[in-house]
Amino acid sequence: MTDTMLSESLASARRRLAAALSAAERAPDAARLLAVSKTKPADMIRQAWQLGQREFGENYVQEALEKQTELADLKGIVWHFIGPLQANKTRAVAEHFDWVHSVDRDKIARRLNDQRPEALGPLEVCLQVNVSDETSKSGVAFDELESLAQAVVSLPRLRLRGLMAIPAPAATMAAQRAPLARLRQALEALRKRFPEAPLDTLSMGMSDDLEAAILEGATLVRLGTAIFGARDTSRR
Repeated sequence: MTDTMLSESLASARRRLAAALSAAERAPDAARLLAVSKTKPADMIRQAWQLGQREFGENYVQEALEKQTELADLKGIVWHFIGPLQANKTRAVAEHFDWVHSVDRDKIARRLNDQRPEALGPLEVCLQVNVSDETSKSGVAFDELESLAQAVVSLPRLRLRGLMAIPAPAATMAAQRAPLARLRQALEALRKRFPEAPLDTLSMGMSDDLEAAILEGATLVRLGTAIFGARDTSRR
């Protein structure tokens, strides 16, 4: 992808987000764009940063660490870990990321807490919920969500910010909105249960369902291909 193409695709993604927020009668700053940069080279992230993008999502720990080293000079960059998180990868994530969207069990939360350097401040955490009950997807079940939230709220080096989901693909707007509405309702219930937690984040919405997600209250939408082009799977 050329510099001009990336500039145009990022501008297009921003326009799409702005249009969705306007159509949903939400404030222009009610949701942010998370640029999913997995498998993309560091120089492409650098260019997006130069175009004003600050938040980037990564799925693969080792790949992300290499890019973070190469981009250490960039000021204000915010790194989100959004992929499935294995226990043997928690230390690297706790030490090198600002956000984690994929906490789905108590063991992972406790390891992140214990391994988070105190000097960095709390790690911002979203709980991943399996909103479509897919056996192939990570995520906590709705009926176990409150218990996991309680565990995270009790951990001093984690800050519970909200929920994340990757719904199953759906063909219609109504079908797209249904699981996202459940996630929004779950966040509202957690806010009542844990008023001490800054539960302000719904990480949901990708290229195919951004508009549905914005209608259901998304505050972080995750776009990869729409910004950076097709994924290069050979980089894994």
